[in-house]
Amino acid sequence: MPTYLYKNTDTGEIYELRQSMRDDAYTAHPETGVPIKRVLARPSIAFKGSGFYANDSRPREKSEGGGSSESKPAPKTESKSGASSKGGGEG
Repeated sequence: MPTYLYKNTDTGEIYELRQSMRDDAYTAHPETGVPIKRVLARPSIAFKGSGFYANDSRPREKSEGGGSSESKPAPKTESKSGASSKGGGEG
């Protein structure tokens, strides 16, 4: 069962009470009967950065366009092999 924060409306004292998610919020403390109000708190975990969206799990090559990323390495490889081929054939 989750733990919820409740605040005493008279004194401002904070209580942590376990309660089912399906139950309505308490209006009075279950043991003492003093009036209380549920306090909303920030979650203790935050998801930041990449990897939390459906499009982050896809490979970058496919999302950027496979043809353009494949053509960039090809000229570099050809120029290196082409230079050594020309040098070997002429000399």
